Amino acid sequence: MSNNSVPARPYIIVLGNEKGGSGKSTTAIHIIVALLRDGYKVGAMDLDARQGTLAGTLVSRQHFVASKGIELPLPEFRSVFRSDLELRLEAEAEERQRFDTAIAELAAEGAEIVVVDCPGADTHLSRYGHSHADTLITPINDSFVDFSMLAKVEPDNHDIIKPSIYSEMVWEARKLRFMRDKGKFDWIVMRNRLAASEARNKRDVGETLENLAKRIGFRTQKGFGERVIFRELYLQGLTLMDVREANIGIAMGLSHIAARNEVRALISAIKLPPRRLGLVA
Repeated sequence: MSNNSVPARPYIIVLGNEKGGSGKSTTAIHIIVALLRDGYKVGAMDLDARQGTLAGTLVSRQHFVASKGIELPLPEFRSVFRSDLELRLEAEAEERQRFDTAIAELAAEGAEIVVVDCPGADTHLSRYGHSHADTLITPINDSFVDFSMLAKVEPDNHDIIKPSIYSEMVWEARKLRFMRDKGKFDWIVMRNRLAASEARNKRDVGETLENLAKRIGFRTQKGFGERVIFRELYLQGLTLMDVREANIGIAMGLSHIAARNEVRALISAIKLPPRRLGLVA
């Protein structure tokens, strides 16, 4: 790419919902590392910079690499902070400028894909991030407690009453994306922390989710099981894709292989662009 050319727009994967504790940042770091290992040049953005969950994980990863002398793939990274301006319109304009600048900088550094981790709250910055998605991934815990983030349902028969505020926000983000560049985005709702047993609640959540998917336009994807290994690795900024190289004394058992397969299945579900040829680092 010549210095005078405008960098190509990266493909943007947004991790979003309005509820914490669903494994959003864990999903983000696994997507980032898996894509890096697939040969993509990846950028990462944390829009919840005050809490900095993804940012902290990537700092831990950098520290592990530096302290252990082990080479692991690292993304280019930007934190985007909310504005402190008092006037709402000025604050929102500043946040949009910060987001656009971060995307432009990552594009200039050659990022083919940018993974954006949004805050678990309804903020202007989160809405703006959603409106730039090519793929939106919404992890939810496999229960009707988290299902309420997507829609309100009848407690007795689980009939869908109406979409939730978050689903309506996604619809508005889709309209903004189309108005901006005629683009569309693919929405994946990821059922996280799946129980191994075939419980009735698990079946009911799955059936109700599929009914809602047809109504408001998303795809469902099985996510990550409830496994201790995810939490153990996360503290060091590591993923299941790093276990062999990181040399941290974890033997890859059947459950670890199954967990890594869950990550690969998610990556396969994303409609990724082809890798660019001739990129210069």
